Amino acid sequence: MGMKWLELAVYTTDAGIEPVSAALTGVGITGLSIEESHASAFAFLKEAAVFWDFADMEKIGVDTPCVKGYLADCPENLPIVDAAKAAIERLRSLQLGFDLGTLAMTVVTVDEEDWANNWKKYYKPLEIGERLLVLPSWEEQPTTDRTVLKLDPGMAFGTGAHHTTRMCLEFLEQVVKDGDTMLDLGCGSGILSIASLLLGAKEAIAVDIDPIAEKIAYENAAMNGITKETFSVLIGNVLSDARVQTRIRGKYPVVAANIVADVIIALSPLAKELVAEGGAFIVSGIIDERVGDVVCALQKSGFTVSEQHSAEGWNAFLCR
Repeated sequence: MGMKWLELAVYTTDAGIEPVSAALTGVGITGLSIEESHASAFAFLKEAAVFWDFADMEKIGVDTPCVKGYLADCPENLPIVDAAKAAIERLRSLQLGFDLGTLAMTVVTVDEEDWANNWKKYYKPLEIGERLLVLPSWEEQPTTDRTVLKLDPGMAFGTGAHHTTRMCLEFLEQVVKDGDTMLDLGCGSGILSIASLLLGAKEAIAVDIDPIAEKIAYENAAMNGITKETFSVLIGNVLSDARVQTRIRGKYPVVAANIVADVIIALSPLAKELVAEGGAFIVSGIIDERVGDVVCALQKSGFTVSEQHSAEGWNAFLCR
């Protein structure tokens, strides 16, 4: 049996999140989770627009903002629960000059869950295209004629399950030839560059803006028998980091960018300098509403879109 926890939930407003959090931490409850409103979550995403292009707003944020605190379910912590109730009552009596909402509090007992690993039950071996099998690192390797790509995405994007990544992998199957060099812009877990090496590329360089990608991509590469002699991960913004731009300078038969429309649009002129004559530029992560913008930018940079894959509102292009 796992441990049980007391979950204290206080319902408030976006403005009330900070004073409610302070009230709970003031009585010794430091393990808090915050649930913001739809509007507040959307405002954050809008500020971080370079990193996203689509969000289902029904699943982002909540109708009523809430602060949740957690205590071990044991007799010793019951006085802390009482103190938390009293602290919220005191907060209700204060005149802070803004709406705190109802400040309704609920206390329920919840079972401990393995939050770090629960997602793994939804990530299973996945056949992609004609040749690839993406295999979660914790799954036993099956007998197969496919090229097996072992993967543990960790905190980085890229499992092969999402349409954007799957469509990129399908294009890579088509274009990667033995001895190619490959450039992966926005590498996340490293899935595209590692797949390219398994498909016959002799060298791959992966770039990502998120520092966590370096550790995860190298770990995934090692899991597939790939060393730093043929695989390099660079961290930085390829659009503005001169160090990264210098490191990747060259001509590549295959360049892939599974990011978002605005970044692909900005990358297009640079990509044209990086793709070798007759080479392929694979782009993905493009929602239906941005297809025209991306195609226009690609054509303006000198690319021809030779093939398009689409699935459930997402699009990927193979460009020459």
